[in-house]
Amino acid sequence: MVQEIELGKVLTRASRSSDRPDALAATSPAATQPGAGAKATGAPLEMGVTNDSDTPSGEPPSTAVSASTPVSRRKAQLQFATLCWTLFLAGWNDGTTGPLLPRIQSVYNVGFALVSLIFVFSCLGFITAAAANVWLMSRLGFGKVMIIGSVFQIIGYVLEAPAPPFPVFVLGYFANGFGIALQDAGANGYVASMKENTSTKMSILHAVYGLGAFSAPLIATQFAQMHHWSFHYLVSLGISVSNTILLIAVFRFKDQDTSLAEIGQAPVHDQENEGNGSNRYKQIFRLRAVHLLAFFILIYIGVQVTLGGWIVRYVRDLRGGGASSGYISSGFFGGLTVGRIGLMWVNHKIGERRAVYLYGIIAVGLELVVWLVPSLIGSGIAVSFVGVLLGPIYPIVMNHAAHVLPPWLLTGCIGWIAGFGQAGSAFLPFLTGALASKAGIKSLQPLLVTMMGLMVGLWALVPGKPRRVD
Repeated sequence: MVQEIELGKVLTRASRSSDRPDALAATSPAATQPGAGAKATGAPLEMGVTNDSDTPSGEPPSTAVSASTPVSRRKAQLQFATLCWTLFLAGWNDGTTGPLLPRIQSVYNVGFALVSLIFVFSCLGFITAAAANVWLMSRLGFGKVMIIGSVFQIIGYVLEAPAPPFPVFVLGYFANGFGIALQDAGANGYVASMKENTSTKMSILHAVYGLGAFSAPLIATQFAQMHHWSFHYLVSLGISVSNTILLIAVFRFKDQDTSLAEIGQAPVHDQENEGNGSNRYKQIFRLRAVHLLAFFILIYIGVQVTLGGWIVRYVRDLRGGGASSGYISSGFFGGLTVGRIGLMWVNHKIGERRAVYLYGIIAVGLELVVWLVPSLIGSGIAVSFVGVLLGPIYPIVMNHAAHVLPPWLLTGCIGWIAGFGQAGSAFLPFLTGALASKAGIKSLQPLLVTMMGLMVGLWALVPGKPRRVD
Protein backbone atom coordinates (compact mmCIF):
# COMPACT_ATOMS: atom_id res chain seq x y z
CA MET A 1 0.00 0.00 0.00
CA VAL A 2 2.82 2.37 0.94
CA GLN A 3 4.62 1.55 -2.29
CA GLU A 4 1.49 2.36 -4.30
CA ILE A 5 1.16 5.73 -2.55
CA GLU A 6 4.84 6.53 -3.21
CA LEU A 7 4.46 5.51 -6.86
CA GLY A 8 1.42 7.82 -7.20
CA LYS A 9 3.42 10.75 -5.81
CA VAL A 10 6.28 10.13 -8.25
CA LEU A 11 3.88 9.98 -11.20
CA THR A 12 2.15 13.18 -10.05
CA ARG A 13 5.48 15.03 -9.79
CA ALA A 14 6.53 13.76 -13.22
CA SER A 15 3.26 14.92 -14.75
CA ARG A 16 3.62 18.39 -13.22
CA SER A 17 7.24 18.72 -14.34
CA SER A 18 6.33 17.75 -17.93
CA ASP A 19 3.77 20.57 -18.05
CA ARG A 20 6.00 23.11 -16.32
CA PRO A 21 7.70 24.73 -19.38
CA ASP A 22 4.35 25.67 -20.89
CA ALA A 23 3.04 26.85 -17.58
CA LEU A 24 6.13 28.92 -16.93
CA ALA A 25 5.96 30.41 -20.46
CA ALA A 26 2.39 31.51 -19.84
CA THR A 27 2.51 32.59 -16.19
CA SER A 28 6.00 33.59 -15.12
CA PRO A 29 6.79 37.32 -14.97
CA ALA A 30 9.76 36.77 -17.27
CA ALA A 31 7.48 35.59 -20.02
CA THR A 32 5.88 38.99 -20.28
CA GLN A 33 9.19 40.81 -20.70
CA PRO A 34 10.38 41.84 -24.20
CA GLY A 35 12.25 39.04 -25.88
CA ALA A 36 11.16 36.41 -23.37
CA GLY A 37 9.22 34.47 -25.97
CA ALA A 38 12.25 34.23 -28.21
CA LYS A 39 14.46 33.12 -25.34
CA ALA A 40 12.02 30.44 -24.32
CA THR A 41 11.92 28.95 -27.77
CA GLY A 42 15.58 29.43 -28.55
CA ALA A 43 14.83 31.74 -31.49
CA PRO A 44 17.47 34.44 -32.03
CA LEU A 45 16.61 38.10 -31.61
CA GLU A 46 17.54 39.88 -34.84
CA MET A 47 17.72 43.63 -35.39
CA GLY A 48 16.53 44.31 -31.88
CA VAL A 49 13.20 42.57 -32.52
CA THR A 50 10.99 42.01 -29.53
CA ASN A 51 8.57 39.12 -29.45
CA ASP A 52 5.12 40.13 -28.30
CA SER A 53 3.34 36.83 -28.38
CA ASP A 54 1.45 38.15 -25.38
CA THR A 55 -0.04 41.53 -24.74
CA PRO A 56 1.72 43.82 -22.19
CA SER A 57 -0.53 42.41 -19.48
CA GLY A 58 0.74 38.91 -20.25
CA GLU A 59 -2.62 37.75 -21.58
CA PRO A 60 -3.42 36.98 -25.20
CA PRO A 61 -6.08 39.07 -26.96
CA SER A 62 -9.61 38.06 -26.11
CA THR A 63 -10.31 37.24 -29.77
CA ALA A 64 -7.30 34.96 -30.15
CA VAL A 65 -7.94 31.32 -30.94
CA SER A 66 -5.56 28.42 -31.32
CA ALA A 67 -3.96 28.35 -34.78
CA SER A 68 -4.56 24.60 -34.90
CA THR A 69 -8.35 24.73 -34.54
CA PRO A 70 -10.68 24.28 -37.53
CA VAL A 71 -12.30 27.64 -36.71
CA SER A 72 -9.03 29.56 -36.92
CA ARG A 73 -8.03 27.79 -40.13
CA ARG A 74 -11.36 28.64 -41.75
CA LYS A 75 -10.99 32.27 -40.68
CA ALA A 76 -7.45 32.40 -42.07
CA GLN A 77 -8.61 30.93 -45.38
CA LEU A 78 -11.51 33.38 -45.57
CA GLN A 79 -9.26 36.34 -44.84
CA PHE A 80 -6.76 35.24 -47.46
CA ALA A 81 -9.47 34.61 -50.06
CA THR A 82 -10.89 38.11 -49.45
CA LEU A 83 -7.48 39.71 -49.95
CA CYS A 84 -7.05 37.66 -53.13
CA TRP A 85 -10.32 39.11 -54.44
CA THR A 86 -9.01 42.59 -53.65
CA LEU A 87 -5.88 41.87 -55.70
CA PHE A 88 -8.02 40.38 -58.48
CA LEU A 89 -9.72 43.77 -58.75
CA ALA A 90 -6.35 45.56 -58.80
CA GLY A 91 -5.24 43.31 -61.65
CA TRP A 92 -8.55 43.80 -63.43
CA ASN A 93 -8.04 47.56 -63.24
CA ASP A 94 -4.50 47.40 -64.63
CA GLY A 95 -5.55 45.10 -67.46
CA THR A 96 -8.44 47.32 -68.49
CA THR A 97 -6.67 50.39 -69.84
CA GLY A 98 -4.63 48.84 -72.68
CA PRO A 99 -7.47 47.59 -74.91
CA LEU A 100 -9.55 50.73 -74.22
CA LEU A 101 -6.70 53.18 -74.86
CA PRO A 102 -7.18 53.52 -78.66
CA ARG A 103 -10.94 54.01 -78.15
CA ILE A 104 -10.36 56.64 -75.43
CA GLN A 105 -8.07 58.52 -77.82
CA SER A 106 -10.64 58.47 -80.62
CA VAL A 107 -13.65 59.38 -78.43
CA TYR A 108 -11.97 62.31 -76.72
CA ASN A 109 -9.85 63.20 -79.76
CA VAL A 110 -6.60 63.36 -77.77
CA GLY A 111 -3.06 62.39 -78.72
CA PHE A 112 -0.48 60.33 -76.87
CA ALA A 113 0.52 63.15 -74.51
CA LEU A 114 -3.00 64.13 -73.42
CA VAL A 115 -4.33 60.59 -73.07
CA SER A 116 -1.35 59.91 -70.80
CA LEU A 117 -2.92 62.28 -68.26
CA ILE A 118 -4.94 59.31 -67.04
CA PHE A 119 -1.63 57.79 -65.96
CA VAL A 120 -0.48 61.06 -64.38
CA PHE A 121 -3.57 61.30 -62.22
CA SER A 122 -3.33 57.64 -61.31
CA CYS A 123 0.25 58.31 -60.25
CA LEU A 124 -0.87 61.22 -58.06
CA GLY A 125 -3.41 58.94 -56.41
CA PHE A 126 -0.81 56.24 -55.79
CA ILE A 127 1.76 58.63 -54.33
CA THR A 128 -0.81 60.33 -52.10
CA ALA A 129 -1.98 56.99 -50.74
CA ALA A 130 1.57 55.73 -50.22
CA ALA A 131 2.47 58.84 -48.20
CA ALA A 132 -0.72 58.68 -46.12
CA ASN A 133 -0.80 54.91 -45.60
CA VAL A 134 1.38 54.65 -42.47
CA TRP A 135 -0.47 57.51 -40.75
CA LEU A 136 -3.89 56.13 -41.72
CA MET A 137 -2.98 52.63 -40.54
CA SER A 138 -1.77 53.90 -37.16
CA ARG A 139 -4.84 56.11 -36.66
CA LEU A 140 -7.67 54.07 -38.18
CA GLY A 141 -6.36 50.52 -38.42
CA PHE A 142 -6.12 47.96 -41.19
CA GLY A 143 -9.83 47.14 -41.60
CA LYS A 144 -11.03 50.73 -41.91
CA VAL A 145 -8.23 51.75 -44.29
CA MET A 146 -8.97 48.81 -46.60
CA ILE A 147 -12.64 49.79 -46.76
CA ILE A 148 -11.76 53.45 -47.39
CA GLY A 149 -9.61 52.29 -50.31
CA SER A 150 -12.41 50.15 -51.72
CA VAL A 151 -14.89 53.04 -51.50
CA PHE A 152 -12.49 55.29 -53.43
CA GLN A 153 -12.38 52.65 -56.16
CA ILE A 154 -16.17 52.68 -56.35
CA ILE A 155 -16.09 56.48 -56.70
CA GLY A 156 -13.54 56.18 -59.49
CA TYR A 157 -15.62 53.73 -61.53
CA VAL A 158 -18.80 55.79 -60.98
CA LEU A 159 -17.01 58.78 -62.49
CA GLU A 160 -15.65 56.79 -65.47
CA ALA A 161 -18.68 54.69 -66.44
CA PRO A 162 -20.81 57.41 -68.13
CA ALA A 163 -17.86 58.59 -70.30
CA PRO A 164 -17.97 62.13 -68.87
CA PRO A 165 -15.91 65.07 -70.16
CA PHE A 166 -12.22 64.20 -70.25
CA PRO A 167 -11.21 66.18 -67.11
CA VAL A 168 -13.84 64.31 -65.04
CA PHE A 169 -12.84 61.00 -66.62
CA VAL A 170 -9.23 61.65 -65.61
CA LEU A 171 -10.31 62.55 -62.07
CA GLY A 172 -11.82 59.07 -61.80
CA TYR A 173 -8.34 57.65 -62.36
CA PHE A 174 -7.03 59.67 -59.39
CA ALA A 175 -9.70 58.24 -57.08
CA ASN A 176 -9.05 54.77 -58.44
CA GLY A 177 -5.30 55.07 -57.97
CA PHE A 178 -5.70 56.27 -54.38
CA GLY A 179 -8.02 53.38 -53.52
CA ILE A 180 -5.93 50.69 -55.20
CA ALA A 181 -2.72 51.85 -53.51
CA LEU A 182 -4.29 51.71 -50.03
CA GLN A 183 -5.66 48.22 -50.61
CA ASP A 184 -2.54 46.92 -52.31
CA ALA A 185 -0.38 48.14 -49.44
CA GLY A 186 -2.72 46.69 -46.82
CA ALA A 187 -3.09 43.30 -48.52
CA ASN A 188 0.64 42.85 -49.08
CA GLY A 189 1.49 43.94 -45.55
CA TYR A 190 -1.11 41.62 -44.04
CA VAL A 191 -0.05 38.53 -46.00
CA ALA A 192 3.63 39.26 -45.32
CA SER A 193 2.81 39.32 -41.59
CA MET A 194 1.29 35.84 -41.71
CA LYS A 195 3.58 33.19 -40.23
CA GLU A 196 2.42 30.08 -42.09
CA ASN A 197 3.38 29.45 -45.74
CA THR A 198 4.03 33.14 -46.35
CA SER A 199 6.00 32.61 -49.56
CA THR A 200 3.35 30.38 -51.10
CA LYS A 201 0.52 32.69 -50.07
CA MET A 202 2.30 35.71 -51.53
CA SER A 203 2.75 33.89 -54.84
CA ILE A 204 -0.92 32.87 -54.92
CA LEU A 205 -2.05 36.39 -53.96
CA HIS A 206 -0.23 37.89 -56.92
CA ALA A 207 -1.18 35.06 -59.23
CA VAL A 208 -4.78 36.10 -58.58
CA TYR A 209 -3.77 39.67 -59.47
CA GLY A 210 -2.47 38.27 -62.76
CA LEU A 211 -5.73 36.39 -63.26
CA GLY A 212 -7.64 39.66 -62.94
CA ALA A 213 -5.28 41.39 -65.36
CA PHE A 214 -5.67 38.45 -67.76
CA SER A 215 -9.48 38.52 -67.62
CA ALA A 216 -9.97 42.27 -68.06
CA PRO A 217 -8.62 42.60 -71.63
CA LEU A 218 -10.89 39.76 -72.77
CA ILE A 219 -13.89 41.85 -71.73
CA ALA A 220 -12.43 45.29 -72.46
CA THR A 221 -11.54 44.32 -76.04
CA GLN A 222 -15.22 43.57 -76.69
CA PHE A 223 -16.41 46.82 -75.10
CA ALA A 224 -13.81 48.82 -77.06
CA GLN A 225 -15.70 47.89 -80.25
CA MET A 226 -19.14 48.86 -78.90
CA HIS A 227 -20.94 52.18 -78.98
CA HIS A 228 -21.21 52.25 -75.16
CA TRP A 229 -17.53 51.41 -74.65
CA SER A 230 -17.40 53.02 -71.19
CA PHE A 231 -19.94 50.54 -69.83
CA HIS A 232 -16.95 48.29 -69.23
CA TYR A 233 -16.47 50.35 -66.09
CA LEU A 234 -19.89 49.18 -64.88
CA VAL A 235 -18.46 45.65 -64.78
CA SER A 236 -15.53 47.03 -62.80
CA LEU A 237 -17.99 48.83 -60.53
CA GLY A 238 -19.83 45.59 -59.79
CA ILE A 239 -16.57 43.85 -58.82
CA SER A 240 -15.52 46.77 -56.63
CA VAL A 241 -18.87 46.79 -54.78
CA SER A 242 -18.53 43.05 -54.07
CA ASN A 243 -14.98 43.71 -52.85
CA THR A 244 -16.21 46.33 -50.37
CA ILE A 245 -18.94 44.02 -49.07
CA LEU A 246 -16.43 41.20 -48.52
CA LEU A 247 -13.94 43.44 -46.71
CA ILE A 248 -16.67 44.66 -44.35
CA ALA A 249 -18.03 41.16 -43.73
CA VAL A 250 -14.66 39.48 -43.14
CA PHE A 251 -12.52 42.11 -41.40
CA ARG A 252 -15.39 44.13 -39.84
CA PHE A 253 -13.35 47.35 -39.54
CA LYS A 254 -10.87 45.65 -37.15
CA ASP A 255 -7.18 46.51 -37.00
CA GLN A 256 -4.47 44.11 -38.17
CA ASP A 257 -3.49 42.87 -34.71
CA THR A 258 -7.05 41.89 -33.85
CA SER A 259 -7.56 40.21 -37.23
CA LEU A 260 -4.33 38.23 -36.83
CA ALA A 261 -5.33 37.24 -33.29
CA GLU A 262 -8.55 35.78 -34.69
CA ILE A 263 -6.52 33.28 -36.70
CA GLY A 264 -4.35 32.40 -33.71
CA GLN A 265 -1.36 34.57 -34.54
CA ALA A 266 0.12 37.03 -32.07
CA PRO A 267 1.37 40.25 -33.71
CA VAL A 268 4.90 41.64 -33.40
CA HIS A 269 5.16 45.17 -32.01
CA ASP A 270 7.81 47.68 -31.20
CA GLN A 271 6.30 48.53 -27.81
CA GLU A 272 8.54 51.54 -27.26
CA ASN A 273 7.32 53.33 -30.38
CA GLU A 274 3.81 51.92 -30.73
CA GLY A 275 1.29 54.63 -31.52
CA ASN A 276 4.02 57.17 -32.39
CA GLY A 277 3.27 57.72 -36.06
CA SER A 278 5.95 60.34 -36.66
CA ASN A 279 8.62 58.11 -35.15
CA ARG A 280 7.50 55.23 -37.35
CA TYR A 281 7.91 57.41 -40.42
CA LYS A 282 11.46 58.29 -39.30
CA GLN A 283 12.34 54.66 -38.68
CA ILE A 284 10.93 53.52 -42.02
CA PHE A 285 12.57 56.22 -44.11
CA ARG A 286 15.95 55.67 -42.45
CA LEU A 287 16.07 52.16 -43.91
CA ARG A 288 18.10 52.04 -47.12
CA ALA A 289 16.55 48.72 -48.10
CA VAL A 290 13.06 50.29 -48.09
CA HIS A 291 14.04 52.90 -50.69
CA LEU A 292 15.85 50.41 -52.91
CA LEU A 293 12.93 47.97 -52.81
CA ALA A 294 10.43 50.80 -53.42
CA PHE A 295 12.27 52.01 -56.53
CA PHE A 296 12.70 48.43 -57.73
CA ILE A 297 8.96 47.80 -57.43
CA LEU A 298 8.19 51.16 -59.08
CA ILE A 299 10.19 50.14 -62.15
CA TYR A 300 8.86 46.58 -62.08
CA ILE A 301 5.20 47.57 -61.97
CA GLY A 302 5.86 50.33 -64.50
CA VAL A 303 7.33 47.80 -66.94
CA GLN A 304 4.49 45.38 -66.28
CA VAL A 305 1.66 47.88 -66.84
CA THR A 306 3.41 49.69 -69.71
CA LEU A 307 3.96 46.44 -71.57
CA GLY A 308 0.46 45.14 -70.85
CA GLY A 309 -1.11 48.46 -71.85
CA TRP A 310 0.87 50.03 -74.70
CA ILE A 311 1.69 46.73 -76.43
CA VAL A 312 -1.80 46.83 -77.98
CA ARG A 313 -1.08 50.15 -79.71
CA TYR A 314 2.43 49.01 -80.63
CA VAL A 315 1.19 45.83 -82.32
CA ARG A 316 -1.62 47.61 -84.16
CA ASP A 317 0.64 50.36 -85.51
CA LEU A 318 3.89 48.49 -86.20
CA ARG A 319 2.99 44.80 -86.58
CA GLY A 320 -0.26 45.06 -88.53
CA GLY A 321 -2.49 43.87 -85.70
CA GLY A 322 -6.24 44.35 -85.99
CA ALA A 323 -9.09 44.98 -83.57
CA SER A 324 -8.27 41.76 -81.71
CA SER A 325 -4.80 42.96 -80.72
CA GLY A 326 -6.08 43.42 -77.18
CA TYR A 327 -5.82 39.67 -76.69
CA ILE A 328 -2.01 40.01 -76.73
CA SER A 329 -2.38 42.00 -73.53
CA SER A 330 -4.34 39.06 -72.08
CA GLY A 331 -1.54 36.74 -73.17
CA PHE A 332 0.97 38.84 -71.26
CA PHE A 333 -1.06 38.91 -68.06
CA GLY A 334 -1.94 35.24 -68.47
CA GLY A 335 1.78 34.51 -68.58
CA LEU A 336 2.17 36.59 -65.44
CA THR A 337 -0.34 34.36 -63.65
CA VAL A 338 1.25 31.13 -64.86
CA GLY A 339 4.73 32.29 -63.87
CA ARG A 340 3.75 33.13 -60.32
CA ILE A 341 2.51 29.61 -59.70
CA GLY A 342 4.42 27.51 -62.22
CA LEU A 343 7.90 28.83 -61.40
CA MET A 344 7.65 28.48 -57.63
CA TRP A 345 9.70 25.27 -57.81
CA VAL A 346 12.45 27.13 -59.69
CA ASN A 347 12.51 29.82 -56.99
CA HIS A 348 13.02 27.17 -54.32
CA LYS A 349 15.54 25.21 -56.41
CA ILE A 350 18.00 27.99 -57.21
CA GLY A 351 17.08 30.51 -54.51
CA GLU A 352 14.78 33.50 -54.85
CA ARG A 353 17.57 36.07 -55.10
CA ARG A 354 19.27 34.28 -58.01
CA ALA A 355 15.89 33.68 -59.64
CA VAL A 356 15.29 37.42 -60.02
CA TYR A 357 18.58 37.80 -61.93
CA LEU A 358 17.75 34.82 -64.15
CA TYR A 359 14.21 35.94 -64.96
CA GLY A 360 15.25 39.56 -65.54
CA ILE A 361 18.08 38.74 -67.96
CA ILE A 362 15.99 36.28 -70.03
CA ALA A 363 13.09 38.77 -70.11
CA VAL A 364 15.42 41.43 -71.55
CA GLY A 365 16.42 38.97 -74.29
CA LEU A 366 12.80 38.22 -75.17
CA GLU A 367 11.95 41.92 -75.24
CA LEU A 368 14.75 42.41 -77.75
CA VAL A 369 13.00 39.79 -79.92
CA VAL A 370 9.75 41.83 -79.77
CA TRP A 371 11.72 44.94 -80.70
CA LEU A 372 13.91 43.58 -83.51
CA VAL A 373 11.87 40.78 -85.11
CA PRO A 374 8.98 42.19 -87.23
CA SER A 375 6.53 39.33 -86.64
CA LEU A 376 3.03 39.65 -85.22
CA ILE A 377 2.86 36.04 -84.04
CA GLY A 378 6.44 36.10 -82.77
CA SER A 379 5.77 39.29 -80.82
CA GLY A 380 2.64 37.83 -79.25
CA ILE A 381 4.44 34.66 -78.13
CA ALA A 382 7.48 36.54 -76.84
CA VAL A 383 5.30 38.96 -74.87
CA SER A 384 3.50 36.04 -73.21
CA PHE A 385 6.81 34.50 -72.14
CA VAL A 386 8.00 37.85 -70.82
CA GLY A 387 4.88 37.76 -68.63
CA VAL A 388 5.80 34.28 -67.39
CA LEU A 389 9.28 35.46 -66.40
CA LEU A 390 8.24 38.75 -64.81
CA GLY A 391 5.41 37.08 -62.88
CA PRO A 392 7.32 35.59 -59.92
CA ILE A 393 9.44 38.70 -59.28
CA TYR A 394 6.88 40.73 -57.32
CA PRO A 395 6.05 38.05 -54.71
CA ILE A 396 9.77 37.25 -54.41
CA VAL A 397 10.50 40.90 -53.59
CA MET A 398 7.74 41.00 -50.97
CA ASN A 399 9.06 37.81 -49.37
CA HIS A 400 12.56 39.28 -49.40
CA ALA A 401 11.28 42.44 -47.72
CA ALA A 402 9.87 40.32 -44.90
CA HIS A 403 13.36 38.83 -44.39
CA VAL A 404 15.45 42.02 -44.42
CA LEU A 405 13.14 44.55 -42.75
CA PRO A 406 12.35 44.84 -39.01
CA PRO A 407 9.21 42.84 -38.16
CA TRP A 408 7.64 45.64 -36.11
CA LEU A 409 7.92 47.99 -39.11
CA LEU A 410 7.08 45.39 -41.75
CA THR A 411 3.49 46.43 -42.45
CA GLY A 412 4.41 50.11 -42.72
CA CYS A 413 7.45 49.36 -44.89
CA ILE A 414 5.58 47.08 -47.26
CA GLY A 415 2.76 49.62 -47.36
CA TRP A 416 5.19 52.27 -48.57
CA ILE A 417 6.98 49.91 -50.98
CA ALA A 418 3.72 48.68 -52.52
CA GLY A 419 2.07 52.12 -52.58
CA PHE A 420 5.09 53.94 -53.97
CA GLY A 421 5.70 51.10 -56.41
CA GLN A 422 2.15 51.37 -57.73
CA ALA A 423 3.08 54.85 -58.96
CA GLY A 424 5.19 53.05 -61.55
CA SER A 425 1.98 51.78 -63.15
CA ALA A 426 1.22 55.41 -63.95
CA PHE A 427 4.65 57.04 -64.32
CA LEU A 428 6.19 54.76 -66.95
CA PRO A 429 3.03 54.52 -69.10
CA PHE A 430 2.87 58.34 -69.03
CA LEU A 431 6.54 58.55 -70.00
CA THR A 432 5.81 56.14 -72.84
CA GLY A 433 2.98 58.35 -74.06
CA ALA A 434 5.15 61.46 -73.86
CA LEU A 435 7.92 59.78 -75.86
CA ALA A 436 5.43 58.37 -78.37
CA SER A 437 4.04 61.85 -79.01
CA LYS A 438 7.54 62.93 -80.09
CA ALA A 439 9.15 59.82 -81.60
CA GLY A 440 6.18 57.53 -82.22
CA ILE A 441 5.12 54.29 -80.53
CA LYS A 442 8.36 52.65 -81.76
CA SER A 443 10.01 54.21 -78.68
CA LEU A 444 8.16 51.68 -76.46
CA GLN A 445 10.63 48.82 -76.83
CA PRO A 446 13.87 50.77 -76.19
CA LEU A 447 12.27 52.19 -73.05
CA LEU A 448 11.18 48.76 -71.81
CA VAL A 449 14.59 47.17 -72.44
CA THR A 450 16.31 50.02 -70.60
CA MET A 451 13.96 49.81 -67.62
CA MET A 452 14.34 46.03 -67.38
CA GLY A 453 18.12 46.40 -67.35
CA LEU A 454 17.87 49.07 -64.64
CA MET A 455 15.64 46.75 -62.63
CA VAL A 456 18.28 44.00 -62.65
CA GLY A 457 20.93 46.52 -61.62
CA LEU A 458 18.82 47.76 -58.70
CA TRP A 459 18.32 44.21 -57.45
CA ALA A 460 22.10 43.90 -57.09
CA LEU A 461 22.04 46.84 -54.66
CA VAL A 462 19.26 45.43 -52.44
CA PRO A 463 20.79 43.96 -49.25
CA GLY A 464 20.55 40.19 -48.95
CA LYS A 465 20.59 40.07 -45.16
CA PRO A 466 18.86 42.07 -42.41
CA ARG A 467 20.76 44.96 -40.89
CA ARG A 468 20.50 46.23 -37.38
CA VAL A 469 18.11 49.12 -36.78
CA ASP A 470 19.31 51.71 -34.27
